Amino acid sequence: MVRVSIQIREGASSFDVSVQAQSIRRAVEIAAARYPGADLRVSFPIDAEAYFVEELGSRAARLGRERPERVAA
Repeated sequence: MVRVSIQIREGASSFDVSVQAQSIRRAVEIAAARYPGADLRVSFPIDAEAYFVEELGSRAARLGRERPERVAA
């Protein structure tokens, strides 16, 4: 399992989510399913210390928000 940060942009809003999945590609698919129509980007550089994680059973543990921000319109 890996954990990556993905930037989500919806209209004037921008925030990051932390997604845990089997791969970076799968993490993007999970975020895209949760935020359909949003612009998604993997945040680089990837944090090497937080990248590899133990598998957790809860879906809530796999997708979490980080640093919510508001972008001026």
